[in-house]
Amino acid sequence: MSKIFVARLLGQDVFDPLGDRLGRLRDVVVVDRGHIDPPVASGIVVEVLGKKRVFVPMTRVTSLDSGQVITTGLINLRRFERRGLELTVAGDLFDRRVVLQDGSGSAVLQDVGLTRQRNGDWAVSDLYVRRVGARRGAFGRSRGEHLLVGWEESRWAGQEEPQGAANFVAAHEDMKPADLADALHEMTEKRRVEVAAELHDERLADVLQELPDEDQVLILSNLNLDRAADVLEEMDPDDAADLLNELPDSQQELLLELMEPDDAEDVRRLMEYEENTAGAVMTPVPIIMSPEATVAEALANIRQHDISAALASLVIVARHPLETPTGRYLGVVHFQKLLRYPPPELLGNLLDKELEPVTDLTPLHTVTRELATYNLTSIPVINDAQRVVGAVTVDDVLDHLLPDDWRTMDPEQIRTHDESEPGTGIITQIPTSSP
Repeated sequence: MSKIFVARLLGQDVFDPLGDRLGRLRDVVVVDRGHIDPPVASGIVVEVLGKKRVFVPMTRVTSLDSGQVITTGLINLRRFERRGLELTVAGDLFDRRVVLQDGSGSAVLQDVGLTRQRNGDWAVSDLYVRRVGARRGAFGRSRGEHLLVGWEESRWAGQEEPQGAANFVAAHEDMKPADLADALHEMTEKRRVEVAAELHDERLADVLQELPDEDQVLILSNLNLDRAADVLEEMDPDDAADLLNELPDSQQELLLELMEPDDAEDVRRLMEYEENTAGAVMTPVPIIMSPEATVAEALANIRQHDISAALASLVIVARHPLETPTGRYLGVVHFQKLLRYPPPELLGNLLDKELEPVTDLTPLHTVTRELATYNLTSIPVINDAQRVVGAVTVDDVLDHLLPDDWRTMDPEQIRTHDESEPGTGIITQIPTSSP
């Protein structure tokens, strides 16, 4: 009989019989059959092109091992949804408490072993657990010890009990925030909150920014107020403002009071703007430098790890003070131009004065047109006093042009939505120039 442990399968490439890569294995789905019969694997969850997760039945898996997973190549591209008594091993079972049948206490489930039966089914046969009970068993097993026990030697606790998330987070530590957000969205609300609580503040902030509004509110509302404020500080100010706008006014003010004053001030300014204006979607902390700064200093600023590629595409030049709202706006220096000049060159000598900034009250569709017309990924935003107050990036615009629930929609649904409702999609929002 063949045996495989699920943790070794996570992240493995999935191929068709011809060797073409279909996607990456993200989880194994099992059906809970009660306390008498062990759960049996019904299929695998595969992340395919477009970061969509689809279900592949075990009847279409021809090879399952830690080196490669091979399927028949015939898969249904409908997004995976848990049904009936189905459980996902990584999402629902890892970190769950199990009770050891020898009476020696409880343990935390860290891996699941599947064994192929004579009829071809893959059934849960072994559980790899870490003991958490204080008592010793008949064989002197101690607290914190790792054990490999048979399925019949333990019983896992009900789904209503609290479930840790350390193993799930560790297994997905290299996953991009958007992909981890997809994984969280597919979980039950209870599990989503448990996993979010295990993430450190910066990681959780990155993931929250990729989740639908209702998921963001659910997670933030289940954090204690101090931690919720810390996470908001780690988010981009425009995303934090959007999230706070989804909360009751009393909760908004309470969280803003708990945030660091500088961070709270940036968010408050964004929340004052009307929806669908440049001010409402802009990033209030772009790269802003004085005309006396050098090319070397500008490139050093761009190299900061927390600067997005869109913001790094240009440096905004203004008079002091350089914190928003700045002194008078002077112009921009594009990244490519910085690469063409020696390090000591002053930014004031390299200004592009032809690029017109948008005002903070400019409608979003006008901002979109400016970005498209001049092939920009970022554009400065000024107020009526010609002071820089931020910058709008192309990703800020896309978030507001796509349907509200675009993160949970298939690419084909988004395309259909854009074609059937003029004015909601990117193509219809950007007017074309006359020939």
